[in-house]
Amino acid sequence: MSRDASQPDVPRPDLPPRRVRVTRPPTGRPRSTTVASEIDAGSSVGEVYIASLMRAQLRLALGTVAVLVSTIGSLPLLFVLFPTIRRAEVLDVPLPWILLGIVVYPFLWVLGWVYARRADRHEALFTELVGERAKTGDL
Repeated sequence: MSRDASQPDVPRPDLPPRRVRVTRPPTGRPRSTTVASEIDAGSSVGEVYIASLMRAQLRLALGTVAVLVSTIGSLPLLFVLFPTIRRAEVLDVPLPWILLGIVVYPFLWVLGWVYARRADRHEALFTELVGERAKTGDL
């Protein structure tokens, strides 16, 4: 019985081997080494775990900066585009002073608090993954 050359299990000499890009840690594969030892050794598997954590942290930081720029960073543009807001007063205090001198700080505090909680969650998940895998020896 002859096999067809287009079947996937038959190697074709005219094509190079298929390359695989590793973008995050694999899941569900048993390993003889622990994740912590892979990270400590600086192996490629450990680098994938660290890179995954760093990507999550970078994504969170960029999202936080985007929120900051789109809200507080847009206030000067708002004052320029709408002069009535710039001239408005609340209890004889100009509205821009209230927004930039009082309202901004609680907003920054909440934004920082949300960022810190999410960053802690990322690190806790990473620590749990490393600790859990280190106990069972799985990756």
